[in-house]
Amino acid sequence: MIKKITPVLVVALCWPMTGTAAARAEPVVLAALGDSISVGFNACGWYVACPSRSWAAGDHPEVDSHYLRMLAAGADVRGRNLNFAVSGSASADLLGQARAAVAAKATYVTILIGANDACVRTEKQMTPVAAYRQRVAAALRELRPTGARVFLASVPDLKHLWRVGKDNPLARTFWSIGKVCQALLANPGSAAKKDAERRDRVRARVVAYNAELAAACAEYGPGCRYDGGQVFAYPFTLDQVSAWDFFHPNVAGQRALAEITFREMADQLKV
Repeated sequence: MIKKITPVLVVALCWPMTGTAAARAEPVVLAALGDSISVGFNACGWYVACPSRSWAAGDHPEVDSHYLRMLAAGADVRGRNLNFAVSGSASADLLGQARAAVAAKATYVTILIGANDACVRTEKQMTPVAAYRQRVAAALRELRPTGARVFLASVPDLKHLWRVGKDNPLARTFWSIGKVCQALLANPGSAAKKDAERRDRVRARVVAYNAELAAACAEYGPGCRYDGGQVFAYPFTLDQVSAWDFFHPNVAGQRALAEITFREMADQLKV
């Protein structure tokens, strides 16, 4: 699969291919922005960041990140896989990360942000949609003058996590004791109408965030690609989630993220 799609991506990103080998054009600097998902939290140890397992900038072969797929295609990116994502970050933190990417002269930027805007203690604490859009747009405005290529991943479907884990006693216990994403995961075993409606409202907020991501990416121009909702729609299983918190992607989950986002990017960048 990689051999089939990666040359398309490389051509579209102006890293030309010559014959069967990639021509060494200008060096590529990859910068990953976002939250605990992009920093690989809980993907290699107990409640620690694991940037080597990041779907975007990681260098662990089990994940086969964007960085490693670009290397395999011949892009001149070796050693320039930067990760400015920070666990716990929400959209309010994205502008600072974008500024760090600009300072590092990033030429390819991945962004996955928004889970922590919805995963708060109470539904009322969720980031308003307008504020989310404003913050994402501000970060993209920071990046745009540099000419960096930007890839925006959709926010995962948090309700799907509840759906695949609600019948697992360990998952319910971790969510409750750890106070994980309580806006959605509180009372995980409840079928009461008020809880079902709350989960639906949180999911609707994530859907709204993703719509704003698509619109903000369109405003950025041809240099930005949105994943078309592929991360949100991906039917991940509990086997792809960390057994330490039943929330963050494990190595298998990170690999799945890398594959679907890279594939989607290549599909949207066909020339």
